[in-house]
Amino acid sequence: MSRLVTTLSALLLLPVLVGVAQEADEYSAEEVQAYEALQRTVDALQPRTGTIVLADGLATLRVPDDFYFLDAADAKTVLVDVWGNPPGQVVLGLLLPARYSPLDYESWAVTIAYIEDGHVSDDDAAEIDFTALLRDMQADMQEASDARVADGYSPVELLGWAEAPHYDASAKKLYWAKELRFGGTDETTLNYEIRALGRLGILSFTFVAATGQLEEVNASRDAVLAMTEFNAGHRYTDFDPGVDKQAVYGIGALITGKLIVKAGVFAGMLEFLKKFGVYILLAIALMWRRFMRLFSSDKSGPQS
Repeated sequence: MSRLVTTLSALLLLPVLVGVAQEADEYSAEEVQAYEALQRTVDALQPRTGTIVLADGLATLRVPDDFYFLDAADAKTVLVDVWGNPPGQVVLGLLLPARYSPLDYESWAVTIAYIEDGHVSDDDAAEIDFTALLRDMQADMQEASDARVADGYSPVELLGWAEAPHYDASAKKLYWAKELRFGGTDETTLNYEIRALGRLGILSFTFVAATGQLEEVNASRDAVLAMTEFNAGHRYTDFDPGVDKQAVYGIGALITGKLIVKAGVFAGMLEFLKKFGVYILLAIALMWRRFMRLFSSDKSGPQS
């Protein structure tokens, strides 16, 4: 039965596989071995669901069965070793939809990070000029892109808002989406951002996906928003102005992303598509080869 299911699945993929079959022989043995090594790396990950406490009691993450969580070590493995991002990722973990492996072409993920720079005032939230803010961000992105190119990475361009910023004053959560382009590729990248304000800092959630997945990401946004809450003593309302540190910036600075650049997260997240496509083509090519071996074996084997 399992062989029949495998064969039928391969037949359903045949139009795609035929399209890349001619490319299968173009990959060197070293490239195939590299992909298979990545698959072994992914197989060794330890996905988790349920109640997960972050950063020694800072917040609680409740992961439903349609997602899974990778801790900081596994998140680093995916971001750096599997997806080819620069090292130095500062994350608490990674959330992925349960239906995707990190090696699936359609996969997307949510990085989770914490930045403790003090209590962020939201007094300026209603006064921000998002159009002017976008222009400043585009100029900053150009400067950052030049530095990336100098370091050997692809250039990046901030095209605009995929979804304009919105602040939920009651939940103390801010979200927005940016559309970016890497190098000369036609496909653009979506970075959907959520910031949850706490007593002494912010939890940062970045959805990393293709721009064409905005609808899927939007459909999951509220679920991700609801997964995480600061624990008692760390909530926004627990702030004590007589004791606690006040951040030197407000909501606008969170949107610009400069703090995330400083933390080493922002640049890495934008690298999601940089090397990933090569491994997808390898995966399809390998699937084609295995299907052909299976088909050949079925034809030449004993008949019943």
